[in-house]
Amino acid sequence: MKEISVQELKEKIDNNEDFQLIDVRETFEYEVSNLNGENIPLGGILIEADKVAKDKPVIVQCRSGKRSAAAVMQLEQQYGFDNLYNLKGGILAWQEAFDPNMPVY
Repeated sequence: MKEISVQELKEKIDNNEDFQLIDVRETFEYEVSNLNGENIPLGGILIEADKVAKDKPVIVQCRSGKRSAAAVMQLEQQYGFDNLYNLKGGILAWQEAFDPNMPVY
């Protein structure tokens, strides 16, 4: 599985690169804090796979990186995606590196 660090994600954001960010946490978690990604909870990721881009890099994130890793594996196995990246450490790593005041749980 391909992974990306929060530093690499921040570079992509700062450089206005074309990619899709998907947050697979539950909606109530997304509402507490998010990185402006599209919220598709893990339980519905296969049902809503048509919302996942195939023509550009897709970074999948959650709280710590575990659920997003599961989402990447499911999408790769079920639908053959090859453009997915798991955000290593999730939103907790982002908070630690860039936004210590971001509310996380």
